[in-house]
Amino acid sequence: SITVKTQEIGQTNRLDGNAKKEGLTEDGDEKKEGEEIEKGTSQFCTSEEDRIRMSMANLAQSPDTSTTGPNPSPTITAWEAGWNVTNAIQGIFVLGLPFALVQSGYMGLILLVLSAWVCNHTGRILVACLYEDHGGSDSQVRVRQSYQDIVDACCKGLWPKWPGLGGWMVNVAQVIELLMTCTLYLVVSTSLLSDSLSGMAVPTSVCSLALLMFLLPCLLLTDLRPVSTLSLLCSLAHILISLLVMLYCLSQASSWSWSSLSLSVDPENFLVSVGVIIFSYTSQIFLPSLEGSMEDRGQFNAMLGWTHTAACVMKTLFSLMAVLTWGVEVSEVITDKLPSDLRPVVNLCLLAKALLSYPLPFYSAAEILQTCLLGGSAVSSHSKHGGQSVCHPTLLVRGALLMTSYLLALLVPRFSLLMGLTGSVTGAAMTLILPCLFHLRLQWSRLTVRDQLIDVSILSLGVICSVSGVICSVKRLLEGL
Repeated sequence: SITVKTQEIGQTNRLDGNAKKEGLTEDGDEKKEGEEIEKGTSQFCTSEEDRIRMSMANLAQSPDTSTTGPNPSPTITAWEAGWNVTNAIQGIFVLGLPFALVQSGYMGLILLVLSAWVCNHTGRILVACLYEDHGGSDSQVRVRQSYQDIVDACCKGLWPKWPGLGGWMVNVAQVIELLMTCTLYLVVSTSLLSDSLSGMAVPTSVCSLALLMFLLPCLLLTDLRPVSTLSLLCSLAHILISLLVMLYCLSQASSWSWSSLSLSVDPENFLVSVGVIIFSYTSQIFLPSLEGSMEDRGQFNAMLGWTHTAACVMKTLFSLMAVLTWGVEVSEVITDKLPSDLRPVVNLCLLAKALLSYPLPFYSAAEILQTCLLGGSAVSSHSKHGGQSVCHPTLLVRGALLMTSYLLALLVPRFSLLMGLTGSVTGAAMTLILPCLFHLRLQWSRLTVRDQLIDVSILSLGVICSVSGVICSVKRLLEGL
């Protein structure tokens, strides 16, 4: 059986060194790999039954899903991983989908379903790029640990004078997307808090500052466990919110009208909607590290499939019912259209969800910045009581990240357009374009003609949507400023 060391979300650059230490290099020495495999197995098989179970599990895995056994570092179950993905793709940004559906008509319904399948596919092929065939057999070994490792493997030899350029480009794209995600959470939170306190005439700037104070504990996060717990709470809050809105829509079923959905749509509105819908399914930047943190990586594809299926069903029903209820009057954040007696309850749930959702993208972005700017040795330290604590340079980096998201939220208050722009720029690149490029370059010899055609089609679609979506979103943002 095979075990490899995994890392927490966002720890990118330092993983290269760890991979070399464990003998997991691309052209690595098979003898070293065998020694590491034997060593790792002996550490975690505490009984003969455990050894037999691990061996049987690894032998039974197919080439597409063949992964490793238990991990030396802190791990999460498939359910916990599913909650993280669910929180990423079925989060508070669902509130902007009814508005996007009105703008895109019946094509938007098709796009909601198609995007779920495409993003599920690109997530799988991205993780497949972490693995290479082991010794000519059907089993595969995890030779890469992060998104950046995949980029470095693909760009190897392209820029001899700048060997790390590909990794830096991906890091920049990741940080931008994660920062925009944090900003969107703050924009929504500020709007919800301001609406809840409208009777007290509290200024929006005061609401933003209060939320900033509430998020200060994010500076002290040291591992993924608290983030996973918060993701679980977020998912529960999301279910409650969605049920409340959908129950209200069902109570208005007698007045539903299909006239709000049309076959003909404005091209600019449609392209902005494409960015919004794609962004709502974005989770690829989390997947390499998330898969590496799973106790049983063989369950990854199944986990990704059911989370995207559930998200597709929920988003389609939620968006369609909201559009049928409010029609063209639907707002950018759907809860603004709820009756006054129901809105405060939903707003409070949404506010809690938005604030609890903030730590996951913040933690991931902070880890990337810390690794790039400070190096692996400066990220954390140990307190006098033996626990792990955050060192001062790390606090400065995280504080700068928190303040940047806060200032962006004050400057760009348009939720749907900012969401569309982010989806068109980094969302399309990280979700559609790059995974297909990586898969074609690293796995070309193993792909069937059908797989190659699918990847090329998604790649072409991603380029078109990205370029046109950026143009339309920027144009609308400039008009609204």
